[in-house]
Amino acid sequence: MSIIRVMIADDHVLVREGLRQLLCTQSDIVVVGEAGDGVEAMELARQLKPDVLLLDIAMPRMNGLEAVRLIHGASPDTRVVVLSMYEKESYAHQMLHAGVFGYVLKCEPSSDMLAAVRAAYARRFYFSDKVHREVIKGYVEGRPRGTVRSTGFDTLSDRERQVFFLIIEGNSSAQIGQVLCVSLKTIEKHRASIAKKLDVSSPVEMIKYAIRWDLVDADFWKS
Repeated sequence: MSIIRVMIADDHVLVREGLRQLLCTQSDIVVVGEAGDGVEAMELARQLKPDVLLLDIAMPRMNGLEAVRLIHGASPDTRVVVLSMYEKESYAHQMLHAGVFGYVLKCEPSSDMLAAVRAAYARRFYFSDKVHREVIKGYVEGRPRGTVRSTGFDTLSDRERQVFFLIIEGNSSAQIGQVLCVSLKTIEKHRASIAKKLDVSSPVEMIKYAIRWDLVDADFWKS
């Protein structure tokens, strides 16, 4: 029997404890680490290389969406399962586009989360029923799939997009440089390029831009 190495990332200690206790009752699963924010999740994933990462969508320092993108670079073989309070189709599309293998609502039975972990380990997709219905409904009705982007945002490079999201998460240039392992000078160049391409000059304006163009959801941002 294969043992699935799982890492947990959630900013609530009680949630992590509950997940760990549940996972530890399973003979085919072992918890190898825990993280309390997005940056820690990325760094720990790089060190531990877990088979599956259970990731909260709303965390300090770096939200789940941006963490997923960076975790793929830090640990390419780790399959991510998102744990979320949000059943909106837009969140599921964004996460699916980012490369997750599962999207499970926190209000669903624990059996959903266990099923998602095992599905992700087997490289199969798993969505909670409510989310699955919303995704299918979106395709049927022809709503935009994934994030709605502006022409300006489309001109940003992948690295500039990473810097953009880290800025609106409240990180300084020095902190972003540490996360992305590049110099402060390089980050400042990226910030200047982003400001020019999007015609924004401050983090507050970037936040407003992100909400206006549906790069983040206003309700999600308030969380």
